[in-house]
Amino acid sequence: MNLRQVEVFHAVMTNGTASRAAEVLRISQPAVSKAIQELEREIGFPLFHRAKGRMIATEEARLFFQEVSSSFSGLIHLRAAAARIRDFGSGEIRVACQSAISTTVLPKALRAFQLRHPDVSITVQARMSSVVKDLIASGQFDVGLAADEIDVTGVDATLFMQQRLVIAVPTDHPLAERKVLHPADLHGTPFIALAPEDTARRRLDGVLAAHGVMPKIVLETPYSTTVCAMVQAGIGCGLVSPLTTEPYLGRGLVACAFEPVIRSRTLLLLPPNRRPSRIVADCIEELMAFSSTGADALD
Repeated sequence: MNLRQVEVFHAVMTNGTASRAAEVLRISQPAVSKAIQELEREIGFPLFHRAKGRMIATEEARLFFQEVSSSFSGLIHLRAAAARIRDFGSGEIRVACQSAISTTVLPKALRAFQLRHPDVSITVQARMSSVVKDLIASGQFDVGLAADEIDVTGVDATLFMQQRLVIAVPTDHPLAERKVLHPADLHGTPFIALAPEDTARRRLDGVLAAHGVMPKIVLETPYSTTVCAMVQAGIGCGLVSPLTTEPYLGRGLVACAFEPVIRSRTLLLLPPNRRPSRIVADCIEELMAFSSTGADALD
């Protein structure tokens, strides 16, 4: 006895005739009759009486159909589960992102995603961009957001966001009243620098070197949020994303435009050679809807 024979029997019992069962199963009527005959030989008792071209179910067939129907309910459940896994994945999503995004764009996007999928479990880790890349490349996380300083070998990377960076300045600093700052304004100024490997840091260093300017670096950190917190405390100025400054504006920090313009690029990372599930695709859609927030905000 195999599943196909049982499926044919179920179709005949459910639809009443062999011809209708053949239509539903999209096979020929002789194929239906053959499958039933093979099933009868397998189980050792007749399922139908044949009379004038009709198949009339025996009492044994009715008893057997009760058991088959119960089994088919389980099979339908399995098919539904398979379709759900195919379309939506495991029912959870794992997002790794750089610190600045984790406190700005990501909460808004995940809130919109949660409204669409309230039962999906969400895991978020804010890590350095190089770690984010490794988490995505290894398949441990589904979606990553990282600065463009990383080597994208081993991941699928697309541009997520580009922003014009600003100089965060303490509100009581002499530069706080300036709308636009230039390299010369930073000469000798206490400065909170991003990590040396940060692309924005390297771009700023290049600009300052070209103008013969040397700020006084008093602290280094890989996190823009830390820069803002240090600026708010009055320790110095720092180059950051305008998004990162939002919670601090008017609370000990002001954001000044900087010229020449320095931009940062954030990449969206996915595991290689893997088609995103429906859940992951929906999460990416919500992220992209918020990706323009604050992009080139001061242009």
